[in-house]
Amino acid sequence: MSLPEERLWRFRKPEWLNSIWVRNAGVYTAGGLFSLAFYTLLDSAVWSKSSRNGSTIHVGFVDWLPFIFSALGMLVISNIEKSRLSSESFSYTGYSSSVAWKARVILFLGFASLAGGMAGGVTVFVLKYVVPGVQWPALGMGVENLVSNFLVGLSTVVLWAAVRILSGGITPFDLGAYYFKTPTGKLYTFE
Repeated sequence: MSLPEERLWRFRKPEWLNSIWVRNAGVYTAGGLFSLAFYTLLDSAVWSKSSRNGSTIHVGFVDWLPFIFSALGMLVISNIEKSRLSSESFSYTGYSSSVAWKARVILFLGFASLAGGMAGGVTVFVLKYVVPGVQWPALGMGVENLVSNFLVGLSTVVLWAAVRILSGGITPFDLGAYYFKTPTGKLYTFE
C-alpha cells in the first residue's frame, strides 16, 4: 500500500510542518507561555502583599493550588512517551495488561489534573472574588489567577502539538502517514 492510499483525510499536511525549526519554535513557545503564566501569578502574589493593595484580600496558598495542579498535569502530559499510547505490546512486568492502556490511564490523570487546576482557578475566582463583590483593583488578582491557569493549559497544548510534529504523531491533516522530511529533503518513515 503506497503512502497516499493510507491517508484518511483529503488535505495534505503542509511541508513546512515537517521542519525541526517548527518543532523547536513550538517547544520554545510553550516554555514562554508557561513562564508567562508563572510570572502572572507571581505578579498577583507580590501585588497582593504590597501597599498598593487597599483591600483585605491577599493571594494565599488557595490561590496557588490551581496553578500547582495545572503545572503537575502539564508535567505528566508532557512526559508521556507518545509512542506508548498506540503500542499494544505487553509490558515487561509479567502482567498481561498492555503498555498502551497504562500510558492512556496516566495521560488521563494528567489531563484530569490540568482540568482540575483550571476548574479550581475558576472556583477560587468565583468564591473569593465574585461572590463577595470585590472591586477591580483587587479583582485583578483573581483575573490573573484565571489567566495563569489558562496559559498553562495553552502551553500544554502547544507543547503536545510541537512534540508530535516530528515524532510520527497523528495530526488532523495526515492520519496514517508516519513520516517527516528533514530540511535537506530526506524522507523518514515510521511503522
